[in-house]
Amino acid sequence: MLSSHNDVEAKKSRNKTILLIIAALFILAGAFFFVPAFTVLSISSRKNPEQCFYSIEGAKNGFCISYTHSVNKGRVHDFYKRTPDNRLILERTVFVSYGAGIPEPGETSGAVFTVLPYGYEISSLNRVLPELVMAVGLIAEHSIAFTDENDKFEESEHFLKNYFAPQTSIILKIKRTSLFDYIKTKKI
Repeated sequence: MLSSHNDVEAKKSRNKTILLIIAALFILAGAFFFVPAFTVLSISSRKNPEQCFYSIEGAKNGFCISYTHSVNKGRVHDFYKRTPDNRLILERTVFVSYGAGIPEPGETSGAVFTVLPYGYEISSLNRVLPELVMAVGLIAEHSIAFTDENDKFEESEHFLKNYFAPQTSIILKIKRTSLFDYIKTKKI
């Protein structure tokens, strides 16, 4: 009789241990799935934050916002990277023609103005922003492209008017997100 009582107690103890292990695994899986663990570039509508796109590449390696300048009609390319504290830094701008509305070389202390075979570059801008707010332009043809590990930009531009209606105010920022949020959000 004592043996069967011990067997019942041992079985109850094993069942409790198994339940505790299963509960711990569910908690760990939930933490892994719902804790913000991924750093992404988030591009979202200001009025409708649910209209959002993520890019791990944009957060990891940087990105370029390109647009047609409203005055000189040349293409402008602004190059951004992520800072260690997850802000954005405008490192340089490249443009094809110099004129009204394009920054002067002396406007930013330490900036370097370079004449290139295909236009001009102002580098070492180092303008830090918590986020970049802009309106998607139809005529400006705003686009985004991402860099690779060697700081080379991919060939394809993603035109923002294909993701947001023209004149939509959007926010680009670096943020941490969970695996769950990353899976359910569209990628660019």
